[in-house]
Formats: sequence, C-alpha cells, structure tokens
Amino acid sequence: MKVVVTGAAGMIGSNLVHGLNAIGIADVIAVDDLTDGPKYRNLLGAQLSDYFDKREFYARFAKREFGRVDAVFHEGACSDTMEHDGRFMLDTNYRCSKDLLDAAQAQGTRLLYASSAATYGGSASFVALPEFERPLNVYGYSKLLFDNVVRRMLPNAQSGKTAQVAGFRYFNVYGPREQHKGRMASVAFHHFNQFTETGKVKLFGEYGGYTPGQQSRDFVFVDDVVAVNLWFLQHPGCSGIFNLGTGRAQPFNDVALAAVNAARALKGEAGLPLEELVRQGLVEYIAFPDALVGKYQSFTQADLTALRAAGCDHAFADVATGVQAYVGWLARQG
Repeated sequence: MKVVVTGAAGMIGSNLVHGLNAIGIADVIAVDDLTDGPKYRNLLGAQLSDYFDKREFYARFAKREFGRVDAVFHEGACSDTMEHDGRFMLDTNYRCSKDLLDAAQAQGTRLLYASSAATYGGSASFVALPEFERPLNVYGYSKLLFDNVVRRMLPNAQSGKTAQVAGFRYFNVYGPREQHKGRMASVAFHHFNQFTETGKVKLFGEYGGYTPGQQSRDFVFVDDVVAVNLWFLQHPGCSGIFNLGTGRAQPFNDVALAAVNAARALKGEAGLPLEELVRQGLVEYIAFPDALVGKYQSFTQADLTALRAAGCDHAFADVATGVQAYVGWLARQG
C-alpha cells in the first residue's frame, strides 16, 4: 500500500507516519514545509519512501506522477486560530484541500483529512450538521468551507461510486511531537513546561459563567486520533464527516491536576488533590484576557453518534491517563 501524509512533520501528521509504520506500511510519502527545520525531529525513526516540499507535491500529484496512490492523509494546514489573514487561510486550508480532493477523486485515491471542531465555534451543540456550525474565526470558516464541498459529493462516496472521503473534526488534541507549535501547542504541553520551569501552572479564572479553571474541552490524546484514522484506512467503505474527540468534556483543572501530579511522580513525590495544589500555589488562577473575550470556546464535547454508527468503537483515554502517558514521553525527551 502506498500512502501520502501531508503535514507529515507536524504533530498529527508525524504521529500518523509512525502509526502507519507500526502496522507495516513503509511506502509512505511525506509532504511538508520544513522552513522550520527542527520539525524534522518528529520524523526521526520513521520509514519513508520519499519526501516532498508542499510547494512541489500538489501539482505533481495532480499530474499523476507518483503512480498508484492508495490513500492520502491530508493533515497539512494553517492551524493558528489567531491568524487573521483570510486570503492566506483560505488559500492554505480551503483551495489547497479542494484541489487535492479533485485530484484524488480523478485517480480513485482515498482521502482522509483533518477538519476541526472550530467549525462549531459559538455553538453549544457539537453535531456535524449545518445548524450547529458557527465558526468564530477565519480558521474555523476555512475548515467549514471545505467540509461543505465534501458534503456535496458524499452520496457518491457513500454509495461506492467514488473513492472514500472521510473528514475528522479534531477536538483538543494533545500528545507527543507538538513542541514546534509554540503558543498553539496543547495546554498539557504548556502545563508541564510551566510547572517544570516555574513550579506552578496558571489557569484562566472565572469566565463565561464558569468558575476558575472549570471551562471544559474535549481533550483527546493523539494516539487515539491516530487509531481512529487507521481504523478508517482499514474500512474503505466508510465515508463522511466525523467528530474525533472522546465524547467527554473535562475542565482545564483536570489537565493541570494530571500534569502536575505526573511531574511530581517523576520526582518521587505523592499526588495531591486540586484543592491542595491551589492552596500550595502550585496551581494559580489569572484574570481572563480581554483579547479572548467573545472568541473563546468555554465548552466543547464531541458528539460521537456518527463515528459509532460507522462501526468505530475505539475506546478513548481520559485526561488523567493520556496526560500521564504524555508527561512520561516529554520527560524522556529531556
């Protein structure tokens, strides 16, 4: 099987490459922009059949220069939710994806791609239906625009007239190989590093009707994201747009608690309840920033009805389990 992974040096892309290798797929073409050179570390140890810069790959793929490609995992995108250049965002996230979809359909190549929970934005319901899609930024809109293109051709894919197309609305993904993302890295990453460097973790205080640290998100471990992507690779008859989260919202307090106690365990120190961490100043609440007022999702929780109806019964890790595993990985990286 020949597989392409775009955004291959990024967080989800690189974990997918390693996951593909783990199930015996070594004919993997990696596509990415390595202007940020240190991202190469995410691919260390991976088996690749080739590598292409994104500026070269898409045109050559459309010309069928790579022979038979069985599937493309399209993870390449601008994922900075604070990027306000709409022209750049739509060119990168929409037009590039649309051209790739057209080329894949013309060649009978399956496309499994990254969408985002940002398509829901200000909605209180997280079901992949138009009435619940209210993106709060141009990033979410760029993802929604492509999802709507996919929607129009899904009947043919679901009936088997065209190749599989599956989009995954990722919720708050955390885990290994995200260090290059800077401020866009997960809260689990930042909590571990804050605690290691300063001895405390800072969380937003009261906002949106939530008490300090109780704003809640659907935090999903990247290993689970990879597992679901690989399940769809192994089930080519399943097409659609699917939420990819745990189906369980957990407060930021839970992430801080897991990160601090996992870091304490590395030093041989006993875990403490949240109240004690706060009392000792190991968890601290700060005022909610004015810049995020009205642009912040205080609650997300994936509705997994469509995923389960497709037959994917993967069991997702909770925050305590996933963050503990992640902190152990971070510690091993030095």
